[in-house]
Amino acid sequence: MASMMQPQIILLKEGTDTSQGRAQVVSNINACTAVGDTVRTTLGPRGMDKLIHDDKGGVTISNDGATIMRLLDIVHPAAKILVDIAKSQDSEVGDGTTTVVLLAAEFLKEAKPYIEDGVHPHSLIRSYRTAGNMAIQRVKELAVSIEGKSLEEKKTLLAKCAATTLSSKLIGGEKEFFASMVVDAVLAIGNDDRLNLIGIKKVPGGTMRDSFLVNGVAFKKTFSYAGFEQQPKKFLNPKILLLNIELELKSEKENAEIRLSDPLQYQSIVDAEWNIIYDKLDKCVKSGAKIVLSRLAIGDLATQYFADRDIFCAGRVTEEDLQRVAAATGGTVQTSVNNVIDEVLGSCEVFEEKQVGNERFNIFSGCPSGQTATIVLRGGADQFIEEAERSLHDAIMIVRRALKNSTVVPGGGAIDMEISKYLRQHARTIAGKSQFFVNSFAKALEVIPRQLCDNAGFDATDVLNKLRQKHASGEGANYGVDINTGGIADSFANFVWEPAVVKINAINAATEASCLILSVDETVKNPKSESAQGEAAAGAMAGRGGGAMRGRGGRGMRRR
Repeated sequence: MASMMQPQIILLKEGTDTSQGRAQVVSNINACTAVGDTVRTTLGPRGMDKLIHDDKGGVTISNDGATIMRLLDIVHPAAKILVDIAKSQDSEVGDGTTTVVLLAAEFLKEAKPYIEDGVHPHSLIRSYRTAGNMAIQRVKELAVSIEGKSLEEKKTLLAKCAATTLSSKLIGGEKEFFASMVVDAVLAIGNDDRLNLIGIKKVPGGTMRDSFLVNGVAFKKTFSYAGFEQQPKKFLNPKILLLNIELELKSEKENAEIRLSDPLQYQSIVDAEWNIIYDKLDKCVKSGAKIVLSRLAIGDLATQYFADRDIFCAGRVTEEDLQRVAAATGGTVQTSVNNVIDEVLGSCEVFEEKQVGNERFNIFSGCPSGQTATIVLRGGADQFIEEAERSLHDAIMIVRRALKNSTVVPGGGAIDMEISKYLRQHARTIAGKSQFFVNSFAKALEVIPRQLCDNAGFDATDVLNKLRQKHASGEGANYGVDINTGGIADSFANFVWEPAVVKINAINAATEASCLILSVDETVKNPKSESAQGEAAAGAMAGRGGGAMRGRGGRGMRRR
């Protein structure tokens, strides 16, 4: 009787929402599967695009997994993990963002029936980790190195990798054109890791084929004053002065006060202001520079002064463009015009201002350092150019990775089928329940070729059976889905390649994410404390504001 009378222990605040146990794990798996289904149709060369409309009225059309995941604004705590792995894949490798989300969702989908049947999640996690490590090991074994090739051969191989990435994008129709452009841009920056040295400028109008690569720097003509049109627009081997100062008449601050005993002294103050600006301009001219760029404004007086002396100037150049000009021309950004020596001036072979569409561009080419490149993108709609820029970003990342980790694997689902076959064979040697789990991991890997077929409108079952038979024969390790015919083909021979690091990263991240989600068996949501925090913060703000108002009122009151 005494045991029945024990009081109920209240551990959490009233209104706290808790869910735990098997049902919670299954619920998390369902949420992640739903996210996987959202991006599923964007995979591969025949993938569809998503149109995302945000609350500010902006429209984004994309089939880049990371972009879609970022814009979806997912609120489910477990599904957010898939957003994180897509972001990490994007920042680490640049491509394979849809693949990583799809793999993680499929691993969880395969685990779901076992969880429902009462298998402990840690049994699954252990087997998944083992299978994941074996899969990565197998990718490394199958990878082919492109090291030791001549520059021309290497460029061709890198262009193939870039073309594979671009084939699934909106600009896939012109993949050869853009692939060679991307390879040239990446090789231009050499061993430098800073991605911002490759500038991408967007100019609406024209066709995709009107896009071009500048081996140097190009940026839009900045805001200019009268006198600008009188300046020369083309130079050969000019010296370039980069500044971070204003070349304008400085007006005094509003509250400055100057007392004069003699009205004639006023003229001397005005003259002093003019002398300061003329002194600065004179030093710029004496430096021998023919082009003056500044991050801050170059006023109308300075513009006319430079025009009279056949010098080109541009003010309000963005920080990024100025740094790229500095990297390309070998100049150094100056914060003063005093003592400008030759060592701080940059140079290039040709500078010219060109009309591109409706915009005018300042183009520096033939730069001595050559550590930068600019891609000028043309196209019809703004959304189209935005998507083209995202596609090129992926291709640039892939080429950089392929240069650094010079191993490639066959694409088109070939590597996934080969790992799947390898893991199925290994599973037969395992005694116990983990045989099922490794088999499920192997089956989940087949989602990539299956989805490629579905997205292209082929019979996935038929193609997968052919692939399984080919890979089982021991000679078809490089065979994947042939998107053009609906059959199977040697992906390596068809130049459908991707860097091994993309696949390794995707399998690693997807395995980690699925293991993490399987290990969560309780979710505690405390809406009460959240609202209480909000009220407390609002109260604190009101108190602070009220105090400020009271203090201000007190200052003006008369003492009694």
